[in-house]
Amino acid sequence: MNALARSVINIAKTCIASSIQGSKSSLTKFYTNHYIQGSILSATGTCVNATVRGINLLGQIRLGSTLWQMHRRNRPYKRPKPSKNPFGGHPFMKGVVLKTVIKKPKKPNSANRKCVIVRLSSGKEMAAYVPGIGHNLQEHNIVLCRVGRLRDTPGVKIKCVRGKYDLPHVIKRD
Repeated sequence: MNALARSVINIAKTCIASSIQGSKSSLTKFYTNHYIQGSILSATGTCVNATVRGINLLGQIRLGSTLWQMHRRNRPYKRPKPSKNPFGGHPFMKGVVLKTVIKKPKKPNSANRKCVIVRLSSGKEMAAYVPGIGHNLQEHNIVLCRVGRLRDTPGVKIKCVRGKYDLPHVIKRD
């Protein structure tokens, strides 16, 4: 933070602090209502406290910086987006089938999607899509799930992996 911003903050802090200490009697001249007088004093006090604590906040303000200066300094106020991965960073997760269900897709599409309700090894219960034609999944079967949402079916964010555990490959038809 540059010296100009520090000096401005110091001047503002001393001016406001001296006005708070010396102007309680002058505030009663303007505001006979004690409730308004107290609220003004408390608001001024919070402003001073925010100014004293907010010295670091001034580093985030542009203060006439050029784009090249901002590029060198990076952006201190950019937050990373939370991950949409339902497994919390893991690519695959093992799960136990609780129930087989048929889900309906959103408006323009009309085919039924074969899904299963799965209890994952993390403890979450989610709907998982079974890709391919036909499956023989029942309750208590073990499946491997991967991340990959079904765009036209709401609530389905994971897919089952064919050929692992109790879910066989698609049977070839001639």
